[in-house]
Amino acid sequence: MPSDPPRILIVDDEVNICRNCEKILSKMDCAVSIAQNGHDALTLIEAEPFDVVVTDLKMSRMGGMEVLRRVMEKDPDIRVIVMTGYASVSSAVEVMKIGAFDYLPKPFTPHELRAVVLQAITDRMTSRQNHRLKNSEEAARPIAHQLIGNSPQIQKVVSMIRKVAPTDATVLVYGESGTGKELVARAVHANSNRKDGVFFAVDCGTLSGNLLASELFGHVKGAFTGAHREKSGIFRLAHQGTVFLDEISNISLDVQGMLLRFLESQEFYPLGGTTLQKVNVRLIFATNQDLQNMAAAGTFRQDFYYRIFVYPILIPPLRDRKPDILPIAYHFLNQFCRRMNKSISGFDDDAGNRLMAFDWPGNVRQLRNVIERAVIHCEKKLITSADLFLRDNALAEPAMPESIPQTNEALKQAKKDIRIAAISELEKKFLTHALEQNNWNVTQAARQTGFQRTNFQNLMKKHGITIPHRLRMPPG
Repeated sequence: MPSDPPRILIVDDEVNICRNCEKILSKMDCAVSIAQNGHDALTLIEAEPFDVVVTDLKMSRMGGMEVLRRVMEKDPDIRVIVMTGYASVSSAVEVMKIGAFDYLPKPFTPHELRAVVLQAITDRMTSRQNHRLKNSEEAARPIAHQLIGNSPQIQKVVSMIRKVAPTDATVLVYGESGTGKELVARAVHANSNRKDGVFFAVDCGTLSGNLLASELFGHVKGAFTGAHREKSGIFRLAHQGTVFLDEISNISLDVQGMLLRFLESQEFYPLGGTTLQKVNVRLIFATNQDLQNMAAAGTFRQDFYYRIFVYPILIPPLRDRKPDILPIAYHFLNQFCRRMNKSISGFDDDAGNRLMAFDWPGNVRQLRNVIERAVIHCEKKLITSADLFLRDNALAEPAMPESIPQTNEALKQAKKDIRIAAISELEKKFLTHALEQNNWNVTQAARQTGFQRTNFQNLMKKHGITIPHRLRMPPG
């Protein structure tokens, strides 16, 4: 059910200004009403709900200042924008103190009016969503194999999962790093006829060609150096289940050929073996690369690309589905509060707005990490902006010493400590970013950044960075 469009009230004693504002805002998805004095405006507000009020400051019957005061008394959540041709610093300060959302000097351009109204609508919607999530059980419900959010983009993904899950069709999930590709794969499995079977997740970026082939197809004793015993591969173990192959852009051309043959027949030979084995396994693939361009460049087999491109599901980045940010944040908040035995009821409005305004280059994975750190840091009932450590995509500022240094030596030591802390934070972010960009493949991350693998690993150990558990291979 689509939500009602935002309702805007324009208040000015000059009818031409009211009509012009109405015409300008008609290009937005909103419902606009007009009133030609403060009394009529308050009467309308009593009778109908409004999200934003745009009022002139100087009017013959009840000025904008009084309209602002009355509106704030009735409903502080209404966003009030005050426009005036008598702009001054003192009047701007006064209306902002009373509770105005913004101050718009006349004359203004259509773009300026639409921009400030859009900001007010966004702020109002974010605040309402935040309060609803804080005071409802919606955010507290456990989520199992589901994508969180009600945006049109994620609902399209959910609809596609619902359609393809009951079939045995091969699925290709693609999207940026951290968007939740494995979650989609698990949702397909959980809603399929194979839901009682096993689900294997394999990160193809962490295994070389022969090792990956051995893990998937198994091997016989003596198949290669170090093969001291027979090993059952994942495909054999996953009979009647689902295998999720993540980051398939890293698979060698030879293994792509083996997978292509397996997809056609569900039959395979273990490495070094002569006995044909047949299984019933569903394959789900995932990537954050453009496989079509790779196929055109010859670094990915075209026949394999066309074979797996049966039912592609695109997961949009978090920045393109803003309405999902707060529900996801509340899900993680409740999750970490349970783990840490904390009682945090939600985010204050400023923190909610910061979460919504942030670009989230690391997508849901980055949001999860930010919320976990905020829960650790927060000592109150609500998480504030200070707990989020967001600096508009920049590094967090280094922490200041608890007390002011009293001597030259103490000052030198404090400066040294701040410098070390800043470098440490930079190194950690550098490593994490490189690993996320390469889907936690240490070898590729080291190569991309110009490090020797051992030096890169030593830096990881220094900062306590380990491969997330969900990305590790299941035991063979």
